[in-house]
Amino acid sequence: MKHRPLLIDAHLDLSMNALEWNRDLRASIQDINEREVGMTDKPDRGNAVVSLDELRNGNIGIVVATQIARYVKHGSDLPGWHSPEQAWAQTQGQLAYYKALESLRELTPIRNLSELENHLQDWNHSKESKKKIGYLLSLEGADSIVSVEYVDIAYQNGLRAIGPAHYGPGRYAQGTNATGGLGPQGKALLHKMEELNIILDATHLCDDSFWEAMEHHHGAVWASHQNARALVNHNRQFSDEQFKEIISRGAFIGMPLDAWMMVPNWERGKSTPQNMNVTLEILIDHLVHICDLAGNTQHVGLGTDLDGGFGREQCPADIETIADLQKLPELLLKRGFSDDDVDGICSGNFLRFLRRVWK
Repeated sequence: MKHRPLLIDAHLDLSMNALEWNRDLRASIQDINEREVGMTDKPDRGNAVVSLDELRNGNIGIVVATQIARYVKHGSDLPGWHSPEQAWAQTQGQLAYYKALESLRELTPIRNLSELENHLQDWNHSKESKKKIGYLLSLEGADSIVSVEYVDIAYQNGLRAIGPAHYGPGRYAQGTNATGGLGPQGKALLHKMEELNIILDATHLCDDSFWEAMEHHHGAVWASHQNARALVNHNRQFSDEQFKEIISRGAFIGMPLDAWMMVPNWERGKSTPQNMNVTLEILIDHLVHICDLAGNTQHVGLGTDLDGGFGREQCPADIETIADLQKLPELLLKRGFSDDDVDGICSGNFLRFLRRVWK
């Protein structure tokens, strides 16, 4: 495989980085990191790996770009907003950022099959040095949905996937490190998503909420950024049974590159990618595990989360910027994957999923 294949990343928090980290994603990665020298308010200051130019440099032509805003009750130690209405307003600011990038011809929305196919044509044949990156809008954690009626508004604004929970307890489902089910609100959300053909992102659902969601949801499902509990034993990861369940539903599964989800015994602030030997090979270990469960390579791809509150200090040591994902195809070939397998993992599996769900 001598060509640089099209890559698709099924999970990036672009607008969160722009609005909460105050990163100008149109700037070079060097400029972004230079402006953060000496800053200590976030653990990844000066270690950013994602910018729009680096996506282009890596031939990453489509991303799933998130909106995210958590509601927290009084006394919670999680960061978040004190009312659903404030959380909604935050997501609308994030939407406005994406729309501003559209007007600058940096991004183009992907909301249906025709937009998907047109974008692929443009990306593959455009001679522009600054190609427009296609983005599919996703909501990570549904706390900002003030009431289920707001899903109609979000859909009109381009939302095509929802993860009902993030970290901790949520208004519609329970997330990582929490327990419990959906409740009537969560079931109503799933019903509305099914009605509008919005993809259920099962990532971050705690086990109780996951299995209840599987019982009540009959629409499309993916896990945008999800590694294996069998390799790193934590409730954030999926068990083999959970992977088998969503695979049976034709799910797409994106592989994240957050080091603590890749190797066991990672200690935040102490461990480094170098001393824990975290490289892209570890991502392939998780990927192989899921392929073994599926009996094929047709459900896996990338959902890197490389701007999800961490950077070079907590991602594979062979990643300097997100463009280094182009190292992956050769590593996959060396591990015994075929050219067709590699094309599927890079983009084909994601595209086949969307074409089926949106046909």
